[in-house]
Amino acid sequence: MRITGSCSGGELKLRFSGELDHHSAREAMDAVSERIDALLPRRLTLDLSGLGFMDSSGVALLLRTEKKMRELDGRLVVTEVPAQSLRVLRAAGADKRLTIRE
Repeated sequence: MRITGSCSGGELKLRFSGELDHHSAREAMDAVSERIDALLPRRLTLDLSGLGFMDSSGVALLLRTEKKMRELDGRLVVTEVPAQSLRVLRAAGADKRLTIRE
């Protein structure tokens, strides 16, 4: 799992590459949380276009991140979701809670 990003004008953009599964989710959550805590963005955009695979651990990461952003009066937007990841999000019902732009 690789996370790259940039921050400008109160918006943090992070791009995920690799596999977001039970092996990588904790480390990925720590990395996302560190960046949120350090930069305190008003908007966080997570670009999932580089994901080859995501399981329920990835869903948990996205829901925890959405909660963290809400607690900071910020907003999370998930973009460029690959078909496999979108199926997992829909199966979990997370697509009803998250703002997803395909």
